[in-house]
Amino acid sequence: GPGEASMKKVCITGITGQDGSYLAEFLLSRGAEVHGIIRRASTFNTARIDHIYSNKNFKLHYGDVTDSLSVTSIIQEIKPDEIYNLACPASPIQYQHDPVQTTKLLAPHEVRFQKFWLSTISVGQAG
Repeated sequence: GPGEASMKKVCITGITGQDGSYLAEFLLSRGAEVHGIIRRASTFNTARIDHIYSNKNFKLHYGDVTDSLSVTSIIQEIKPDEIYNLACPASPIQYQHDPVQTTKLLAPHEVRFQKFWLSTISVGQAG
């Protein structure tokens, strides 16, 4: 139908969290194809996205954001137009208890993620 050719492909890490689930709902309501990345260990915590599983434009992928190879292969497969990196390997209780350690854990991951994204853009533009 009309608009399908321009359907935006979006990838969201941290999709089972509050922000990720609301963003997924919003983007789906705008007609986007939404791909969520979830850790296998988080499969018990999907209540916030259970109601969008049946949406034909919603797809879930298993990967761990602390494992750059895992995320890289998913992103190369999806080829998203946009990426929202909302994942946090710590729970709210953990990062409230020790915010410095949480930052130390997240900072290297964020740098790797940005380097990967920039290399993907460069490769895409060159090809």
